Amino acid sequence: MALVAMEIPKVGLVMEAVRVTRWLKNVGDAVTLGEPLVEVETEKSVVEIEATVSGRLVEILVQVGEEASVGDEIARLESATAQPSSTAAQKTRTVQPETALPSAAAFEEHAGDRIRSSPVARKLAAERGLDLGSIAGSGPRGRVQLEDVKRAIESPATARALQAPTSTTQGLAPMRRALARAMTLSNATVPQFFVERSVDWTTLQALRAELSAASLPGSSKLSVNDFLLQAVARTLIEYPALNATFAGDADSPGARLVHASGAHIGLVVAVENGLLVPVLHDVERLGLAAIARRRSECVERALKGRLKREELDGATFSLSNLGARGPDRFTAIINPPQSAILAVGRQRDCVVARVGQIEVRPLSDLTLTVDHRVADGRLASEFLARLVELLEGRDWRLE
Repeated sequence: MALVAMEIPKVGLVMEAVRVTRWLKNVGDAVTLGEPLVEVETEKSVVEIEATVSGRLVEILVQVGEEASVGDEIARLESATAQPSSTAAQKTRTVQPETALPSAAAFEEHAGDRIRSSPVARKLAAERGLDLGSIAGSGPRGRVQLEDVKRAIESPATARALQAPTSTTQGLAPMRRALARAMTLSNATVPQFFVERSVDWTTLQALRAELSAASLPGSSKLSVNDFLLQAVARTLIEYPALNATFAGDADSPGARLVHASGAHIGLVVAVENGLLVPVLHDVERLGLAAIARRRSECVERALKGRLKREELDGATFSLSNLGARGPDRFTAIINPPQSAILAVGRQRDCVVARVGQIEVRPLSDLTLTVDHRVADGRLASEFLARLVELLEGRDWRLE
């Protein structure tokens, strides 16, 4: 029998850390290759990590609520298989057999001066400014556990020290860290410019009311975002230059534009601790009813933190609509490696002049942010003008 170390695989482009939310197996349980073993919360969603060999779960190294980084060991499996499959080999490594099953602390014994501690204990200690070396660990071989740090925080001496007049700090949740990293990268590496235009919702409002009245009971209610998604998809197909991503170094002969095969649009969804951008693929093939169903399902999964893996990647364009409580206008930052994002200001009644007459119309300001490496101002302006033309017209695909 061989001991196999189960490690955290990489899920998504920017994932660095996860938090264990649920173990699906207990120590001693039999496991099968490909069987879900543990649920972890990534920076974007809750995903299942599968067993990479068949055998028996002999040790759990990261408990529920604790964090681990990509590549960290989270469990050990006992398996009759000498080596994991080629796919699984990327997520496991064989541990040399010993006379007794090693504990988590035993594998930390040669970690130099590093203090043996659980990830969640290290995180809490760092947030409170505590020295782990001053905390007595109650875990195996003196490993500092979360409860040890909590007891240290509650001790009178620590409480007096923490009462000093200092500003409070709060650690970043994994999703917020990912968002900060992506937006910093975007601002630092993507040359972005903005074009603006107003859209008149009068015709679309009337059509939406007609379609909603004729819709079948139980069908997804049409939202403004559904019309926006279809119009953006059609415009992307007509202007393929904006339906591409920039790849390579701009100073290198290998720099290139990678054109998408369809309109893959990310929809920005506000969730606790940050934003998620589920991707709706091939929107140009869908009618409004199908878009409404898929949009509703994606938003629901995003709010529950259970997006599918295929819904996390592949977009070239994003849509950010802050709704009725949003600002009159705003600019959005491109989500790399995408090339553009549309920011939709709140709908409001505005006084406008039309054919020599003063009228009140429902308007919104649209702001398009574009990667200047992919398109220039003229093309972006034409794209936005065509988008507004579609939104103000009656040419819609319903089914």
